[in-house]
Order: sequence, then C-alpha cells, then structure tokens
Amino acid sequence: MAIVDLDREAVKNGLADGSVLLIDVREPNEFASGHIPGSVSFPLSDFDLERLQALIAADGRRPVLSCAAGVRSARALHYLQSEGIPLSEHYVGGFKDWANAGETVE
Repeated sequence: MAIVDLDREAVKNGLADGSVLLIDVREPNEFASGHIPGSVSFPLSDFDLERLQALIAADGRRPVLSCAAGVRSARALHYLQSEGIPLSEHYVGGFKDWANAGETVE
C-alpha cells in the first residue's frame, strides 16, 4: 500500500468540513508546545495499535497522520501497513509547514 502525501490545503479542508481525524504522532511535549487545532495527540513513542484502532473506529472520520515535518508520520504509516492496518494518508509538511504558513496554532 502506498503512502499518500496530503498538503496543507487538503488537511485544512478536511478539518474544516469534519471529514479528517488528524492524529499527531509527535511527543507529548511537542504537542503541548503547539499543535494544529482539532488534532489529537498519539505519540509514536507510545504507539498502541489496539488503542489507535479503537480511536479510529469510535471517531468515524478519515484518519490522517501528522508530525513535525512528515518523517515520523510516514514511518508510522509504514509500520501500521506492515501490521495490516490499511492507513495511507499523512500531512507531508506537518506542523512546521502549518505554523510557518501562519495558520492558527493551539
């Protein structure tokens, strides 16, 4: 399964229309120091597959992974796919792209 790179506009539109569940895989201290509004923290260092699947199932929106710049989210997708979890989308620019573009940060 391929990895799909989403740009800022795709992520912003998905958050605005309620279709995207943005899962931030950065560490808790990174998330606490600033994150994309509406994103949920799910640190890569504490990656629990069952908890992730439960979150996705309970939420119902399209899961998209995000990190600081797209490296960890891509790594997480490769791992999930190797475990048979069919996720493929991530925010290729990540939080740095979002913040550098002057978008709202929580």
